[in-house]
Amino acid sequence: MASMAQWGWPAVRALRLWGAGGERAWARRPRIAGRGTPISSAGVSSVFGSGGGSKKEKLFLQDIAELIRARACQRVVVMVGAGISTPSGIPDFRSPGTGFYSSFQHSDVPYPEAIFELSFFLHNPRPFCTWAKEMYPGNYRPNIIHYFLRLLHDKGLLLRLYTQNIDGLERECFHCDQLRLGISPSAVSGIPGSKLVEAHGSFASATCTVCRRTSPVEDFWAAVMGDRVPSCAVCTGVVKPDVVFFGEALPQRFLLHVVDFPTADLLLILGTSLQLSGQDR
Repeated sequence: MASMAQWGWPAVRALRLWGAGGERAWARRPRIAGRGTPISSAGVSSVFGSGGGSKKEKLFLQDIAELIRARACQRVVVMVGAGISTPSGIPDFRSPGTGFYSSFQHSDVPYPEAIFELSFFLHNPRPFCTWAKEMYPGNYRPNIIHYFLRLLHDKGLLLRLYTQNIDGLERECFHCDQLRLGISPSAVSGIPGSKLVEAHGSFASATCTVCRRTSPVEDFWAAVMGDRVPSCAVCTGVVKPDVVFFGEALPQRFLLHVVDFPTADLLLILGTSLQLSGQDR
């Protein structure tokens, strides 16, 4: 596995695109490799015995499937973007006419991205709270992509899942055996927290923007669904879900990539083309 460090560097360079602003800075429409579409072999070169000076060979999606099936890759790192959730009915952010940013153009915001800017939220949290109703737990369900990720975990192959999505669907892709055993969907879990890095946070918890106390997420949702601005029960400050806004740092767990990427033997990038544009480049 001597070549693992060699392919790890391209992965780390890709990971640098996950800076502050993350998905909203670079995610585009998903590019799904078909059976006949060649894809990069950088992450699996050692499986085929390619040395550092060897020419990279073209692999196909079926080749990757066979590697996983044969357990030739047992430390899989996955990076996912908004494209994996569009089959669940969740719009992406930037698609003209259908993305969330297009819908924000008629909201009480100076420009679409402002809804995710911390300074604007502190000034006027209502546009974000109105949009948050769309993301209420249960409005959307995991799709086959989420269950594929869960299957990687169930097979003991998933080293870590890095997601830019804030919809929380990775947490909800529970195993079908749990349902057959009669366990309520509300009591089961998807990808465990130890395997999951939510690079842009999630709606699973909330914090007061003034006193920084943790606020019950049930209280946040009760206020949002009642068309009220969530407020802290202690200091009455505005409560914000632990979603990473522009101007906020990524969570500390994101630093796990320093350890994960050099030791992984397969990197899967799903739901994003890893492209930059305009001033975000």
